Amino acid sequence: MAQQSALKRVGHAIGYGAWLIKEIYAAGIDATVAAFKPDSGLRPCVIFYPMRVRTDWERFWFSTSITATPGTLSLGFRHAASEGGSDLLIVQAAFGDDPLGVIEDLADMEEHLKPSLKDTPLDASKVLWKPYKHLGPDLDHEHAENLPAAERMD
Repeated sequence: MAQQSALKRVGHAIGYGAWLIKEIYAAGIDATVAAFKPDSGLRPCVIFYPMRVRTDWERFWFSTSITATPGTLSLGFRHAASEGGSDLLIVQAAFGDDPLGVIEDLADMEEHLKPSLKDTPLDASKVLWKPYKHLGPDLDHEHAENLPAAERMD
């Protein structure tokens, strides 16, 4: 029985790895194509994703899988705001013009990592997110005009 369980876990790990590699390549191709378009579609947003995975191992693989996928970045974890709530994973999506689609893709990734989560649906419309807002030029700095371009906000 233990041997069957170990084989099942190994099989799932191989399957998840293959699926993740496919997703990484697909996202990489999409990002490359977008880079050559006049309007790349680069509209970053930050998503406060309520995680359904619970163990440190699952959180590690979920956040690492997000960061390994071009166009997304795991920014950090936050504890649940209320008793019984979900811990959050903060995710930046570079191509965030469809935040609900990004949230649904995150839920799909989480379900591929842990298939039993398909029984715990996630309503993407209730997940918090916000668009990136350009705050304008850095006029507060006394010597902003002398700063290198990489350090200016204009």
